[in-house]
Amino acid sequence: MGSERKLYEHLNDHHGFFYSVSRSLYKGRTKYQEIELIETPEFGTVLLLDGITQVTEKGDEQYHEPMVHYPLIAHDDPQRVLIIGGGDGGTLREVLKHPVREVDFIELDEEVVAFSREHLKSVHRGAFDDPRVNLQFLDGREWVADHADRYDAVIMDMTDPFGPSRMLYTREFYQLITSSFRDERGVFAMHSESPVARPVAFRCITDTLRTVFPIVRSAYSYIQMYATYWSFAISSRATDIASLSTDDVQSRLHARGISDLRLIDPATWGALQVAPPYVSAIPHDVPVITDAEPIFPDHFIAARTVR
Repeated sequence: MGSERKLYEHLNDHHGFFYSVSRSLYKGRTKYQEIELIETPEFGTVLLLDGITQVTEKGDEQYHEPMVHYPLIAHDDPQRVLIIGGGDGGTLREVLKHPVREVDFIELDEEVVAFSREHLKSVHRGAFDDPRVNLQFLDGREWVADHADRYDAVIMDMTDPFGPSRMLYTREFYQLITSSFRDERGVFAMHSESPVARPVAFRCITDTLRTVFPIVRSAYSYIQMYATYWSFAISSRATDIASLSTDDVQSRLHARGISDLRLIDPATWGALQVAPPYVSAIPHDVPVITDAEPIFPDHFIAARTVR
């Protein structure tokens, strides 16, 4: 045990977490980022990108289920779905539990998807091979700009808002998202950072979304692989996750043949939408994130592992 590697990861400049690493299974570099697959006693296999935990075998549903099932259950008939990012395939896996007709899967880094297909089968569970899936490897913003009036739901599963990802967290990008919807029922889901570890980033994201969408709701979940309380933002012009009753949720899950979820069910549907008072009290005196000013006020460069 004494020779075990300890992986330390920052959540902000002053706070973070660690877990033990049994061994490194692969380490290399794609065109865009460092990639490593590690084996751990707590989480099983873990994917790291640029030294940051992306997905773990254990407990990935704590992240992927809220990201996917809030928007898709809330929409009464999601047929065409766009996924931006999510190269490990976990988000795609959850989307395909719904009777969707087409899924456009847009990922910048083709090598991450190829790596995940081979080494993260317990996460994607064959989702990449589903005939409903159209895999495209290019910039997500470019794809959205070129595909108006197409989607019932857009799900963005991106890394934190720094580097190339930062231009997918701006007001102008969210405006492009609204243009990609087939009709006013279109719904957009994304993670919105941790209101505990990065309250300013959380508030910037939700307040920027509110400059574009009339309906912006949040859901919250503790995510063990990120070691913090996390949030998701679900936005639309007409679809409101808060309007569904427990009976509505049960009816839609039953009609779609979905019964194997580990976090989302009729009882937790409303419970996970309740913001604790300290989250509601996070100040709104934050900037709107724009193409001209895409840097978050609490941006930090120490969000990497220390070995």
